[in-house]
Amino acid sequence: MLLHILAVGDVVGEGGQDILSRRLREIQEREDIHFTVVNGENASRVGITPRQARGILEAGADVITLGNHTWNRLQIADFLDSDGHILRPANYAGRVPGRGFGVFRGPAGVRIGVLNLMGRLELNSNLDSPFQAADRLLRGAPCDVVLVDFHAEATSEKGAMAWYLDGRAQAVWGTHTHVPTADCQLLPKGTGFVTDLGMTGPYRSVLGIRPEHSMNLFLGGLPRRYEEAEGPCKLEACRFTIDTEKKRCVEVRRADLWE
Repeated sequence: MLLHILAVGDVVGEGGQDILSRRLREIQEREDIHFTVVNGENASRVGITPRQARGILEAGADVITLGNHTWNRLQIADFLDSDGHILRPANYAGRVPGRGFGVFRGPAGVRIGVLNLMGRLELNSNLDSPFQAADRLLRGAPCDVVLVDFHAEATSEKGAMAWYLDGRAQAVWGTHTHVPTADCQLLPKGTGFVTDLGMTGPYRSVLGIRPEHSMNLFLGGLPRRYEEAEGPCKLEACRFTIDTEKKRCVEVRRADLWE
């Protein structure tokens, strides 16, 4: 069968949650989506709460992935242990709550593995290697399709991961930078890849945050708490079409919505 996967870029603040709750099912219907993964690590601007996670799942997400702000809202820790539909990066070092890899049932019984990883270059050098973590978790994994959310700063690290997993994962996408890329591509062994999905939140902003806060920082002002921007929002995402019999991605394209 042809399996349509929707991967949704980082949800930022209340604006991102609002457009997701109002418009996600519309996109799912328009794109004939079978399974949806949403990165939610910025739902509280920095981090996510259990209430926000439940809201994202109720909006239509099958799985929530996270990133470098996972622990900014420590109340999420117990939720990570109790709900298998939210993942944190699998390569966090040490003993931390939750899991970074899960296998979920898709249509016709297809077993969909979702892996959440985080990059180390210019982001967090104290993480375990995401490449080694992928090797360990995917070796013998009981799934028919593998999807990877690689939360990383450097485009080179994201590209290296996609090529490293070519043929072992059917879809690899990058999150974290909040800026969508136009490089949707199919790698030689059947992996669909895009460097970054973008973000879901207010677009009259700097990465979802009020522009004056970023300007203040770059002009040498004192650090201040970031506040979510106001105004119209966008939902940025990509659709991956996977041939489950051949275990290859056959199409990757953007599926964005701007209000």
